[in-house]
Amino acid sequence: MSTNQKPVKITETALRDAHQSLIATRMTTEQILPIVEKLDQVGYHSLEAWGGATFDACLRFLNEDPWERLRKIRERAKNTKLQMLFRGQNILGYKNYADDVVEYFVQKSLANGMDIIRIFDALNDVRNLECAINACQKEGGHVQAVVCYTISPVHNVENFVKMAKELEERGADSICIKDMAGLLLPYTAYELVKAMKETVKVPIQLHTHYTSGVASMTYLKAIEAGVDVVDCAISPMSLGTSQPPTEPLVATLQGTPYDTGLNLDLLSEIADYFRPLREEYLASGLLNPKMLGVDVNTLLYQVPGGMLSNLVSQLKQQGKEDQLEEVLKEVPRVREDLGFPPLVTPSSQIVGTQAVLNVIMGERYKMVTKETKGIVKGEYGTTPVPIKEEFVKKIIGDEEQITCRPADLIKPELDAMREQIKEYIEQDEDVLSYALFDQVAVKFFEKRRAEKYKLDHDLANMEEMTHPV
Repeated sequence: MSTNQKPVKITETALRDAHQSLIATRMTTEQILPIVEKLDQVGYHSLEAWGGATFDACLRFLNEDPWERLRKIRERAKNTKLQMLFRGQNILGYKNYADDVVEYFVQKSLANGMDIIRIFDALNDVRNLECAINACQKEGGHVQAVVCYTISPVHNVENFVKMAKELEERGADSICIKDMAGLLLPYTAYELVKAMKETVKVPIQLHTHYTSGVASMTYLKAIEAGVDVVDCAISPMSLGTSQPPTEPLVATLQGTPYDTGLNLDLLSEIADYFRPLREEYLASGLLNPKMLGVDVNTLLYQVPGGMLSNLVSQLKQQGKEDQLEEVLKEVPRVREDLGFPPLVTPSSQIVGTQAVLNVIMGERYKMVTKETKGIVKGEYGTTPVPIKEEFVKKIIGDEEQITCRPADLIKPELDAMREQIKEYIEQDEDVLSYALFDQVAVKFFEKRRAEKYKLDHDLANMEEMTHPV
């Protein structure tokens, strides 16, 4: 048992990662808002309520303004810090953006009510976190810098601790160990957290997914090793590809030196709110019961839950579902070829798609995606180990590899983007929605304009009926 015994804090993920993991981020603002005030009374360390895929899903599927969602949550959460997930130089998109876009996005996130920005890079390339870290510091936000946890012959506790130290030196206010695939086993978690606590002074937060079935045990060992905060989801939104459930952890720690101090009766009321929603998601097919089980393939192939469902749907489209086993075996091979990147957005999609192509084409790398070429070329940053020379030659021929920070090659983009959509701009933030999701954002702007026009038109008609000329 650790001598480092103190109350543990909890970040609640129901408003972001839980529904991203279980129902492809389809929870609407209308479903979120009625429960925010109650969540705000719990005494959580923070509410993870924005970022990740929420921004894309709002614009693309829900016809909602993500900025408006953030402002409305902020209005109702008066006591609890709000937290978001931010993909470093990728912001909330899937490629690198210019520094001026990253800086402005951070500035506007904080101005609209965000407190803590959790910043990660898919390759653990610290250079890709620099711009966002500096911008968050400048604006007075809390910088939570991320170490993406993964397993490979080149990843070990020593390397992760070294990275955490470097992030602390670059100005991180806290460190998050982000275990996106549920690969962190309990005793390794103890060792990793203990080593980090001995090396860095800032708080350590642990994030994992229940996919492989070990997550609650992993939290318990991490807590014994002195972790400061863990990410949980209220029970109806937990388990499977989501986070461990909040209430059992709170109950487990009651009366111990780690007692969270959270009220189980209040948590039970919150669970009551989410339970019918969960039933609704199950009935509509948004929540696939398969997402709720334990998947041992996670530990065998290091494939995160979201990536697994992606692979299945890619194979389905090709009528090759029977080849899933081969694809799962191909994933670690592709990952090794590409320098052992951690499997998290966007590297998980890149490795997964390439593995599918390799299997269905019947020949490895007969067809290569532009994203695979991008990793080999260095467009995403430096891979954990250098990619073998002969493989580089096979994939990009004599093209020169990028060795600088990739964003150094991107010119400022904001002014040109403002110009491109000036007819649609209704708020400063619109340029950022466009910067990340161009055509998707334009479609949203057009719908918004049409709805506004209809509303104005209806009001004018009502006015006319009330005061006939």
